[in-house]
Amino acid sequence: MIDLRGFGPQLWEGTLMTLELAMVSLLVGLVFGLLGASAKLSGSQLARLIANTYTTVLRGIPELLTVLIIYFGATTVLMSTASLFGYEEYIEISPFIAGVIALSLAFGAYATEVFRGAIIAIPKGQSEAGMVLGMGRFRVFFRLILPQVWRLALPGLGNLFLVLLKDTALVSVVGLEDIMRKSTVAVGFTKEPFLFYMTAAFIYLTLTIISMVGIHYLEKRANRGLVRS
Repeated sequence: MIDLRGFGPQLWEGTLMTLELAMVSLLVGLVFGLLGASAKLSGSQLARLIANTYTTVLRGIPELLTVLIIYFGATTVLMSTASLFGYEEYIEISPFIAGVIALSLAFGAYATEVFRGAIIAIPKGQSEAGMVLGMGRFRVFFRLILPQVWRLALPGLGNLFLVLLKDTALVSVVGLEDIMRKSTVAVGFTKEPFLFYMTAAFIYLTLTIISMVGIHYLEKRANRGLVRS
């Protein structure tokens, strides 16, 4: 492992933290995206209103503000709730949890439109055929629609993940020990900003390239057996 003035192991730990934050936020964000798309396409006016409000708000404010609002807002809500039960100690949400919530909500807002477009692109006749064969709506969605949605949505979701991977750096402002936080601490001790920020840039670039290779593999696998004109 490269020493980097003694901060090599610290940057490695920050890289692992960044990956953990990105992967957990991706999984939670995919759930938000599917729920949001389902709500937008549902017959319920209330569900559509909630989904539209969610995507409009989360896509309309910077991710950095979302992180700060979640981090400080959740702390305020928890303390206010705890005070109702006589608990007066200070409660603070962890930077990792705040980051997961904020990045997942932001990712889910964009993924909602990706999933919605993919679902709309699937001919309605396939759902009708499944219903005719005696399959319920739940089974039709998971057996017929979702596998095709995955194939159609994968390119867009891949791009969103690359953005998410870089947005993890924003969580460093609330104290998460990720790549950026570790780099900033190293700069403070060594007074060598170029060395450590260039190292951080190289790490992010490496993670991006690895992610792009993985996304390409998933797209190729999802499209196997598909005949293109």
